[in-house]
Amino acid sequence: MDLKISQRPFYLKLMCVLVSLIALGYLVIQAKEVLSPLIFSCLFSILLLPLASFIEHRLKLPRSAASMISVILMLSAVGLLLYIIGSQLSNLANDWPQFKIQLAETVSNLQQWIEVKFNIDAAKQLNYVHSATTKVMASGTTVVSATVLSLSSILLFLVFTFIYTFFFLLYRRLIMKFLVSVFLEENKVLVHEIIEQVQFIIRKYIIGLLIEMAIVAAVVALAFWALGIKYAFLLGLITGILNIIPYIGIFSALILSSLITFATAAVVSKVILVIVTLVVVHLIDSNILLPIVVGSKVRINALITVLGVIIGEMIWGISGMFLSIPVIAVLKIIFDRVESLQSWGIILGDEEVKQNKLAKRFTKKEAVK
Repeated sequence: MDLKISQRPFYLKLMCVLVSLIALGYLVIQAKEVLSPLIFSCLFSILLLPLASFIEHRLKLPRSAASMISVILMLSAVGLLLYIIGSQLSNLANDWPQFKIQLAETVSNLQQWIEVKFNIDAAKQLNYVHSATTKVMASGTTVVSATVLSLSSILLFLVFTFIYTFFFLLYRRLIMKFLVSVFLEENKVLVHEIIEQVQFIIRKYIIGLLIEMAIVAAVVALAFWALGIKYAFLLGLITGILNIIPYIGIFSALILSSLITFATAAVVSKVILVIVTLVVVHLIDSNILLPIVVGSKVRINALITVLGVIIGEMIWGISGMFLSIPVIAVLKIIFDRVESLQSWGIILGDEEVKQNKLAKRFTKKEAVK
């Protein structure tokens, strides 16, 4: 029977894979409101598991109390970070009059440039801007309602995420028994190994990511402070948080930092310094810091990383961008340990690094001989 399955035509197997991927993608998109907080909760529970176990066994507290204390500590840390960012943003709001003045000057200079280069007078430009503004204002109610709905959905997402995290910690043994009992008896050892490896890799990955975020935020904040950039601490926090998103996050931080610096300083030289600083930090982070702190935990090649971030954004938006790398890391662990799926694990991994290590070992052995 296995021989007949392996001898099926390639196009038939390809069709089965494509149909399965389409069906799985459709289900994932439709179940976004349920699956997204569940996956975040699973990651948080893996991160908090050592803390919950320590509180339960060392402090002799019930599992429910240990799980609740762990979630409350994480919630306090997130709340403290949001409070710091909010206080910095409130200070930024005080410069709103300066923003308007700088924006008016920029628009005036832009109008003069367009008039000189394209021979379009200021009156025609104002008519076009007025018509565009009228259309935007006509849909203002829709924009406001969409904003309110998005804020309420974010609050619900956070509430359910912390609730699910508590239940994952509370029923972790029950979940483990379920995952083991689903598979056959001869596969239980492999299932245990995969679960333990997933917990280890994900925990180390998240910790490494947090360390990287803190280092990047501190370096950028200090560099901006030394250069005399206003709101250096806020820009450093924004850069560190957005840097979690591979490749795309640092460029988003670059655009935001450049806009804020230009609006507050109105000096092109400082904007250039901001751009150069973030580019240098990105090069150091991607080539030195990331391989040391995070890269040693998850071996995923750059092509799959970028594709994962893009596809994650297409499926789940911003949350998909954050979840793409942990999900790919878990898939790679599973693929590497299931014989029929090892080819998929090869395409996900960074084999060039392994080959370089093997080449170094081989040259060392030859040198010894």
